[in-house]
Amino acid sequence: MITVDVPLPGGRSYPVVIGPAAVDAMSTVLPATSRVAVVTQKGIGVEIETAGKQRVFTIPDGESAKTLSTIEDLCSGFASWGLTRGDLVIGIGGGVVTDVAGFVAASYHRGIPVAHVATTLLAQIDAAIGGKTGVNLPEGKNLVGAFWQPVAVFCDTDTLATLPEREMRCGGGEMAKYHFLGGEDIEGLDIAEQVARCVEIKARVVAADEREAGHRAVLNYGHTLAHAIETTGRYDMRHGEAVAVGLVYAAELAAALGRIDTDRVAEHRRIVDHYDLPSALPTGADDDELLAAMGRDKKALEGLTFVLDGPHGVEPVHGVDLDLVGKTLDRVR
Repeated sequence: MITVDVPLPGGRSYPVVIGPAAVDAMSTVLPATSRVAVVTQKGIGVEIETAGKQRVFTIPDGESAKTLSTIEDLCSGFASWGLTRGDLVIGIGGGVVTDVAGFVAASYHRGIPVAHVATTLLAQIDAAIGGKTGVNLPEGKNLVGAFWQPVAVFCDTDTLATLPEREMRCGGGEMAKYHFLGGEDIEGLDIAEQVARCVEIKARVVAADEREAGHRAVLNYGHTLAHAIETTGRYDMRHGEAVAVGLVYAAELAAALGRIDTDRVAEHRRIVDHYDLPSALPTGADDDELLAAMGRDKKALEGLTFVLDGPHGVEPVHGVDLDLVGKTLDRVR
């Protein structure tokens, strides 16, 4: 078992417990409460034991669950049951569940404690860590949300054995991202060590910038185009797959701006290939729709904003020329 602490401002921190049967550590890590509201989806099949009385609240599958109406339904269910600020929400599932459970916990009674049992690779290395929560609007992904740190996260690697192959590959999209954020050693590690290495990298970034005032935006490397692909394609392409395309695109854009050379672009393509992920836009992707969606990205301040590689590493770059952004899309077709 590996435990990684996520440090936060003010001397706060929380543990991320990683390894086989990580959920067995819940009884010694989580605070005692009278009630535990479990937010999950059908078919996940992970059961937990808690000291408090449990009630399960099931949300729909897929990105369709990430709506304000889902949050409203959960809050109504919590209120009917009598959940209080002294109780606990536990999200059991992948990134959709952790985003929704975290946001409803941040919203209900203006904030109650939340913990996560991450059951997918994507959730274990990224979505469940760092306190970013939210839901989608028709105009874009994760445009409504809050920063709400969990009290603990449990990354039970036993659950990964039950995942479909495509779901595991989707986690590889986020793992590929961490390769360029200081995780060049990730490829050679076993799965629990890979998860821990990604968590360590994210924890370091979150500790420096909890609420994305600046540096934390590097965690969105590859995500500007990725979110646009997901939104305009009605989520036919999975998040990790879209991130992989976004990473290659970001490398091509950085090269077009003279920030990196062709060898570095080739390294991006090699890493994406290593995880057996796509590096090209889905068939039928419309340039105008993608550009419009990228313009609504939540990182945008003045003009189009991208997180790009460069001589000083990966960093946010504001005001990228619209014509160049459009022309570079041809490099990932």
